[in-house]
Amino acid sequence: MITEIFENMLNRNLAVSPAARKLCAALRGQRVAIYAEAVGYDVAVESVGDSLKLTRPAPAESAAQIRGTPLSLLALAGSEPEEVVRRGAVRIDGDAEVAQQYQKLLQLLRPDFVEELSRLIGDAPAHRLSGLAQAAAGYGRRVAATAMQNTVEYLAHEKGVLVPRAEAEAFFRDIEQLRDDAARLAARLTQLESPP
Repeated sequence: MITEIFENMLNRNLAVSPAARKLCAALRGQRVAIYAEAVGYDVAVESVGDSLKLTRPAPAESAAQIRGTPLSLLALAGSEPEEVVRRGAVRIDGDAEVAQQYQKLLQLLRPDFVEELSRLIGDAPAHRLSGLAQAAAGYGRRVAATAMQNTVEYLAHEKGVLVPRAEAEAFFRDIEQLRDDAARLAARLTQLESPP
C-alpha cells in the first residue's frame, strides 16, 4: 500500500517535470535498491522509461544499493546530499553513478508532503498537521542544541574534561607566537654564525 502511494506520487511529479522525464528516460532499465535500516523496509526503484516502478521487497539484482536510517535516506533529497554520504549516514554499494543519477531524479521529484497529505485528509487538516510537525521539529532542534550546550559547559567548567573555547584559542595563539619567535631566533643565529 505505502509502496503504491509513493510510486503514484513520484509518477505524478514526473509528469510535470521535463528535466525529471529526461533523466528518467536516460535511466531506463536501471534499478537501485533502497534499504531503510532499523525499520526493515526495502524497496527497489526502477525506471521503465516514462515512469518509475517501485518493487517491494527489493530484488537481489540492482545496479546500486543505498542503505541508511529513514531520516538519513530522506536527507539525501535535501540540499546537501553529499554531506550525508560523506559523514557515513548513508552507504552506497554498486554503481555510484547510477545511485547519484537516481538521487538527482528523486530531488527533482521531491514531493510536497502537505499537498500529498491534503489529497488524503483535506487542505485544512493537512496544513494544521504540517504546522504542528514544523513546530515539533523546531522544538526538538532547540532542545537538542540546549542539551549539547549544557553538556559542553558541564564538561568544560564543572568536570574540567574539556577546555573552554576561549582558553583553547588563546593557547593556540600562544603556540603560533612561540613558533614564529623560534623561527626568527633560528634565522638570527644562522645570520650571526655565518662569516661576514
